Formats: sequence, C-alpha cells, structure tokens
Amino acid sequence: MTGRISFTIHGTSGKARTGVISTRRGEIRIPAFMPVGTAATVKAMLPESVAATGADVLLGNAYHLMLRPTAERIAALGGLHQFMNWSKPILTDSGGFQVMSLAELRKITEEGVTFKSHIDGSRHMLSPERSMEIQKLLGSDIVMCFDECPALPADRDRIADSMRLSMRWAARSRAAFGDRPGHALFGIQHGGLEKELRAESAAALCKIGFDGYAVGGLAVGEGQEAMFACLDYAPDMLPEDKPRYLMGVGKPDDIVGAVKRGIDMMDCVLPSRSGRTGQAFTRRGDVNIKNARHADDPRPLDETCTCPACSCYSRAYLHHMFRAGEIISSMLLTWHNLHYYQHLMAEMREAITADRFAKWEAGFNAERAQEDVLPL
Repeated sequence: MTGRISFTIHGTSGKARTGVISTRRGEIRIPAFMPVGTAATVKAMLPESVAATGADVLLGNAYHLMLRPTAERIAALGGLHQFMNWSKPILTDSGGFQVMSLAELRKITEEGVTFKSHIDGSRHMLSPERSMEIQKLLGSDIVMCFDECPALPADRDRIADSMRLSMRWAARSRAAFGDRPGHALFGIQHGGLEKELRAESAAALCKIGFDGYAVGGLAVGEGQEAMFACLDYAPDMLPEDKPRYLMGVGKPDDIVGAVKRGIDMMDCVLPSRSGRTGQAFTRRGDVNIKNARHADDPRPLDETCTCPACSCYSRAYLHHMFRAGEIISSMLLTWHNLHYYQHLMAEMREAITADRFAKWEAGFNAERAQEDVLPL
C-alpha cells in the first residue's frame, strides 16, 4: 500500500456495517474482534492457532511491552510481528489505560504521566510523544493516540477536564506520529456518558484528522445499559468513512449490541481469561465447566462448533482437565472461546451483507438463553 490504510464499506443493515480495512499486512474484515496479545502472546494459544480461529488482527499493549521486554529490545529483534511470529496486522493500545489502572504512584501533568512500574517499581514517563515512539519501535500497523481514561462514575467536571487533556494529547500524538506510509493512527473519543462532551471530543478529533476513530472511556464500570445508551449516539458523531473501534468490549451480547449501533472493531481479554478460569461461551449461553453437572456429560461444549475442544473432547473430559489443573484445559477452552467469537463475527458479517441483522440478532438472543434448560 502507498497510503496508511483504506476502508471500504460493503454493506449495511440498520447502523451495522460490514466491509474491509486494508493494511499492508492484510485485510481486516469488519465487524472484527481482536484477540488480546498483551505481552506479545495470546495466553494459552500459539499464533497459528489464533489465526486458525479466523482472527485477522491482534492487539498488543505498549505499556506492558515497554516495561518488559522493552520496545527497544523488540525493535532490535525485528519488530513485534517477527518477535511473536504473527504476520497479520497488529493494533497496539497506547498504554494510557494501563497506566491509569495498573501503575503505582502515578502523577498526571500536561506533559504526560510519570509512574512506577507494577512489575519492579522502576520509574517511567509516558507522554504522547513517547507512546508514539514505543509503538513505532514495535512496528504496529494501527497505532492508538495516548489518552487518559478515568473510571466511571465520575463527576462531569472531572470527565470534561480529562477529555480535553486527551484531545490536547491527541494533537500531540498526531504531530509525533508524522507521515508513516503503511501505518495508521486512530484517535480516541472521550466524554464519559455526557453527550455534549462526546460531541466536543468528536469535533476536536475530526479537526485533527485520523485514519480511524475509537470510542473510549466505556466498559469502565458504567454497565451495559448505560454503555448502549452512549453508543446510541457516540459512533454517529464520528466520520462514516473511517473505521470505528470500541475499546475493551466485551461479552458476546455487548459485541452484538455494539455492532448494532455502528461499531466496526472490538477487543477484550474476556474469551482468553474466561477460558483459563473454566468458562466457555457457546451459542446457547455460557458454560461453567468446573460445575459438577459436567462430570459425566459426554456431549461437546457445542455440537455445532468445529473447534478442537468441541470436535475431539467431551464436557466430562474438559471438566476433569480443569479440576486436575492441567494446562490443556486453558488451551482448549481458550481456543473454543476465540473460535466462538470469530464465528460470531462471521455470522454478523453475513447477516449485515444480507440486510437481515435485526432478524439474526433476535435469533442470537433467543438461542443464548437456552443452555441452562438443556437436558443432560
């Protein structure tokens, strides 16, 4: 590609959109779910296994990678793609959210954030310019602006001050990013649950100009109902001809509701984290494999699923592996969950293309409510 990225919408159904984000490392089909490879790995998965689930893009995190093994070391070893053996696109979070939620003794100023590492207590400074430098060293295909993300609930003045600081940091991020053919920069809309602040943020971002736009500051404690109420208007404030990314979401019904409201991209640790703790997502709801009811159950997690966990193993075996603390439990359940999420995205793309998203959503909601009433 000669530019940064291109974005093509192939179809719509209501506000839901399907299409392709074209990058130098391949196409990202939207709606897209990005598995989270925080520390240069999707936990319990080989990169080729993640690709086999249908994932087009992974998410890495600047905060974690800057601390260990360091962005400079990754760059010296050929960049993040080569380092983790992933040839498809990578989007990296700027590190702002992790600094606010994980770092110790942090201090926010106009310049950036000084903090102590949660790993070893070492002191660091993260600014828009340093975040852009780190993500450049990593070789990220899609780079995120450095921002501040306050937890909700918070008072309006706190949210307004934070949003305006993030908009100033967005302008600095854009200047520091420069002109990098083959790499894209996304801005991040903030404003909490305040419509007027969201509009102010969107206007500021559009004036700066970005390759894509994220809806930030949600999934931070406000609950699904409030999140959906915000998504009823927030994506509409962003350019129609650019990708829209909802950060840190979420559960299957969160994802469906977000796509319904015009979101194109999402990420979340939930499918992999849940796999490691014995929870599997299926078309008929969630399965807690550690429950005793599965000890003698010969059925697969989902008889229609083609992942290795469902194709080769019973619930009884998966229950036993989890109870025994075997590593294969995390591997199989994570693989299943990531496969389920990617299958969910494929179904939505198909439904949007056929302009029957509302009908598909009704069937999705009805089927997800059935698991607990299935006979053993």
